[in-house]
Amino acid sequence: MRRILQIRSLSTLTPTKTIHPNDYLANPTNLASILQTCIDSNSPKSGQSIHSQVIKSLFKPNTTVSIKLLILHIKCGSLFNARNLFDRWSEPTISSYSYLISGYFKQGLINESLDIVRRLTKFSNQRPDGFTLSMVLKLSAKLFSLNFIRQIQGHMVKLHFEPDNVLFSALIDSYVKLREMNYARNVFDSMPHKNIFCATSLIDGYMNEGLYTNAQKLFDAMHEKDLVVYNAMIEGFSKSSETAVNSLQMYKTVLKLGFKPNISTFVSILGACSILSDLDFGSKIHGQIIKSNLVSHVKGASALIDFYSKCGCVNDARQIFDKTRGKNVISWTSMIDGYGRNGFPNQALKLFDEMIKNEVKPNPTTFLTILSCCGHNGLVSKGKEIFQNMERNYAQKPEMEHYSCMVDLLGRNGELNEAYELIKNMKNMKMKPSVDVWAALLGACRIYGDLNLAKIAAKEVFELSRNQRPGAYLAFSNILAESGKWERVCEVRELMKERGVEKDVGNSEVCS
Repeated sequence: MRRILQIRSLSTLTPTKTIHPNDYLANPTNLASILQTCIDSNSPKSGQSIHSQVIKSLFKPNTTVSIKLLILHIKCGSLFNARNLFDRWSEPTISSYSYLISGYFKQGLINESLDIVRRLTKFSNQRPDGFTLSMVLKLSAKLFSLNFIRQIQGHMVKLHFEPDNVLFSALIDSYVKLREMNYARNVFDSMPHKNIFCATSLIDGYMNEGLYTNAQKLFDAMHEKDLVVYNAMIEGFSKSSETAVNSLQMYKTVLKLGFKPNISTFVSILGACSILSDLDFGSKIHGQIIKSNLVSHVKGASALIDFYSKCGCVNDARQIFDKTRGKNVISWTSMIDGYGRNGFPNQALKLFDEMIKNEVKPNPTTFLTILSCCGHNGLVSKGKEIFQNMERNYAQKPEMEHYSCMVDLLGRNGELNEAYELIKNMKNMKMKPSVDVWAALLGACRIYGDLNLAKIAAKEVFELSRNQRPGAYLAFSNILAESGKWERVCEVRELMKERGVEKDVGNSEVCS
């Protein structure tokens, strides 16, 4: 008896269509149409049975049908089936390469995606198009491979690619992600027709590197400006206390020019108000968020919680938190941080427990926040418990920042030997302790006068940051002075002169 396939139409109002395999196998156009219907539907997996019928019938699909099948498997998450189909293709098209590269990339399968790229560049006669190369550039940035990006750029020149906004944007963005701003700027300057997207990407890069003057000059030279580029400037300036006031000025310009601020604008300007502790300006922003009907937006609510917390208005922050619908991990973390930084550790821990009960999974920032709260309030046992539970209960491996926080927590409370054991354990796990980790230990040694451990920590700090962290040099020399080791004090001061480390009298903290 002939098998019958049930293919459900895109609309749930349309009755289920009964289709005999011979009806579509005899007509590739109909088959492609049916596959596209499955791809566009909410349940694309219903179309995978069609492929099995195609295989059993020994029907040889044409290029259009093959591409539809490839897209179908990728959309279903069946990359194994997609790859089998691709590998049986005698001459894959450039679009098939693009779809498979994209499919692997979106699933985080970087090596598999790279394998297809190599196959395209080395063994295929196909000429990559702009979309394919933009996908490869994203892959290169993900791999932090400058050499690979340079090769792709050379490939573009060799193949005489016409100026393409998408491709140039991807190239600039890739260099920006690798913090190679000179390469990014060279690409931008070589563009015959510079566009706002590439300029915005470059401004983002300059801001992330603290090159505020470069960003401002590029911004001033732009003939066309939209809200997105203004948002980039506002966000970039908002990250530093030295430039945050520029965010406020830029925001005022946005209003004068008649732009309507969006949620990204409000979040960035609230960040600037937080750094400046400008309660008056931030409160006005709160009012504008309400007028814009964005107060229920979880992103905006989280920014308001963070703003009021950093201005010391914990009760105001809590009111917003309680009224926020659909709280996410950022909302919870912002409120926990608010309690911790304002000296309410018990409320922070209680809220952390509530977060877990509400089945909101903490992220690395949440753990860093709650560990810092424990450290600054002497809650050593609780801090240890949370740190140990990160991987055990939440499948989150502690990162360098968490180790630094734990060393600080233990060191602040006089448990220097345990802090040092934690650092040695990092080495056993083949993690190289960062300068922040060693600086945290050195700071604790300064407090408790442990000269032996201070020597070990100082040696590591000096090697990892030769001419930076003047506070570390001063802290170590102070420990030596308190121990009467005046000859060693002179040696440290001479080392500072030799390395060009400036003595900052106003700031003798290790972490300066």
